[in-house]
Amino acid sequence: MNPSRRNFLKKSAIAVSALGATSVIPSKVWSSEIAASDKINVALIGCRNMGFGILKHHLDTGMVNCLALCDVDKNVLKEKYKLVKKDYNQSPELFADYRKVLERKNIDAVIIGTPDHWHCLIMVEASQAGKDVYVEKPMSNTIGECNIMVKAANKYNRVVQVGQQQRDNKVFLDAMQLIKSGEIGTLRKVNIWANFNYGLGSTPKPDGKVPNGVDYDFWLGPAPKRPFNPNRFHGSWRHYWDYGGGLMSDWGVHLLDMGIWAGDLVEAPKKVITYAANLSKKEMQRETFDTMNVVFPKDNYVINWDMTAGIQQGPFDSSYGVQFIGENGTLVADRHKYHLYPEWDNDKKAPKVEAISFEKGRESHRQHVDNFLECIKSREKTSCPPEVGRAAALHAHIPNIAARVGADILEWDDKNNQFTNCDKANELITPVYRAPWKLPEL
Repeated sequence: MNPSRRNFLKKSAIAVSALGATSVIPSKVWSSEIAASDKINVALIGCRNMGFGILKHHLDTGMVNCLALCDVDKNVLKEKYKLVKKDYNQSPELFADYRKVLERKNIDAVIIGTPDHWHCLIMVEASQAGKDVYVEKPMSNTIGECNIMVKAANKYNRVVQVGQQQRDNKVFLDAMQLIKSGEIGTLRKVNIWANFNYGLGSTPKPDGKVPNGVDYDFWLGPAPKRPFNPNRFHGSWRHYWDYGGGLMSDWGVHLLDMGIWAGDLVEAPKKVITYAANLSKKEMQRETFDTMNVVFPKDNYVINWDMTAGIQQGPFDSSYGVQFIGENGTLVADRHKYHLYPEWDNDKKAPKVEAISFEKGRESHRQHVDNFLECIKSREKTSCPPEVGRAAALHAHIPNIAARVGADILEWDDKNNQFTNCDKANELITPVYRAPWKLPEL
């Protein structure tokens, strides 16, 4: 085994630090308006599944007070309040309007767990109010909103963590160290796949009455006015362009982030070659695609994306994963394990590298939250700052736009913020907000 790799595998904390990921910062080196010994006061805006899960990870650290819960669904608010009281003995104030939360001077940071179409507006207003922000991925629902959010974080000097928690996942940290130390040789290609049943959408349901306790107009917010339909609401909104981008902007953001991280890239794709269709269970209610293949040519390697909703199997007997192909070997990883498969050296009649495996990985939300809280006190960049969140989001948004406008090849000029070969695609860069909501201008 390569000595540097052996040392890395035995002393992963050193490697993690080298990659700029989560590390324990002694309290004596913390320097900000929040003392190292102080608890951080947080509020959760958008309290259902993912948002509440992230709040729990914050509370589990013992470093946090939850001062406020905010949601447009009173039923959700009551349920989550009871859980916070029962499990953490804290009694947050309850709000239906996030703007009232942002008025609270004693709140240091907000967690944004809303549907994607709300991310930008809340993040910008939170930054203007002097709050640090943990925002779920994708960073926003459009390219234009991503651009605004990066500007806001920099203009108002806020600590922002985008919820791409694989940036703090031991498996992928190890994988990046192996790749960047040259263990697999020159990186040639990254193959990424994601196959999940939920990408098919939902069984059709008619429009109906807004549930009791729900402020549906506020839930829509800047999105177009639509009749209430349960399939466009809790749990399945992601299948509609007004609010999300389907499987592509969900798992795609997480996994494509690994493909660009491997090349040390923090940039939008310059070109995408896209095939997309709805091929399975066409009677299901959805706007987003169930099948996509996308090629992302990079200067020195290529990323391939393969998505098939409605099935749960894939390469290497895994429903999702990332295959890093190098000249010396291929490294295959998911959130829980990785395996390095050596290439054969014909001259030496031996493998070019030693085969290795790691199978004790775990979810990394807690580590991602730890990093956020540490950075609030140190005022350092998080492991997934807005620039990184934007790059990953655009690797999902641009193929989605290509598929929506029927562009097999779509070319993006990031400097001038425009597509150069499709005027129709340019119409989807920035959303038109429904009055009275206004797209932030910075």
